[in-house]
Amino acid sequence: MSTKQELGAFLRAHRERLTPSDVGLAGGGRRRTPGLRREEVAALSGVGLAWYTWLEQGRVDTSRQVLDAVSRALHLDEDSHSHVLTLAGLLPTPAPPLPLTTTLAPLVDTWPGPAAAVDRHFDLLTANPAYRTLWRLPETNLVLLLTDPALHDRMPDWQPLAQDVFRQFRLHADRHPDDPRTTELLARFAGERPELAPWWECRSVQGFRTTTATIDDQPWTFSLLRPSEDPEAGVLLLRPGLR
Repeated sequence: MSTKQELGAFLRAHRERLTPSDVGLAGGGRRRTPGLRREEVAALSGVGLAWYTWLEQGRVDTSRQVLDAVSRALHLDEDSHSHVLTLAGLLPTPAPPLPLTTTLAPLVDTWPGPAAAVDRHFDLLTANPAYRTLWRLPETNLVLLLTDPALHDRMPDWQPLAQDVFRQFRLHADRHPDDPRTTELLARFAGERPELAPWWECRSVQGFRTTTATIDDQPWTFSLLRPSEDPEAGVLLLRPGLR
């Protein structure tokens, strides 16, 4: 699927999760399909119905002005709005990943708590011993790790954290629709965790936010540093206690 088609599918998914009352419209009687109608989004955003339809079908390019208006009509948050603009080619796509720079490995190695460098797939680039000891699991991909049932008993609040990471993974996956590693990871999810399919199908995205989670009765604060050399990579730093 091209980024233009990803953009159309993203808009459609967010349109279908809204109700008329969410945007100040009357219910309009019974509806055969969920969410707002295309003509309602077109009217709310001041865009022609045919043009909006083509936009959802991935058939046209459009301007930032149009997408800003559509984003407002769909009540998209800042992360989702930026994602729409990136998929439309109106914000710069992050540069291709660079090799792990010499500045990242020392930070991971010298951090007093668990630390790891990850790429845009959340694959492990490097990790210190404290990070490997904390997780006690063989997975080298954070998304797979956090959705592994073996972790659930150790993390009473695993689901909110896992969903946040999954939304971040989706943010990068949509920008690189032909990435073979993404395809490989999605195949694993489909085979091993089919109950998580709604997490992917809802097309929710989110940038990283500092958060907390409990592992083995110990609360940890999760932070992420983005190196300027590769804004789609990151250094995950964990600190004991609440932020």
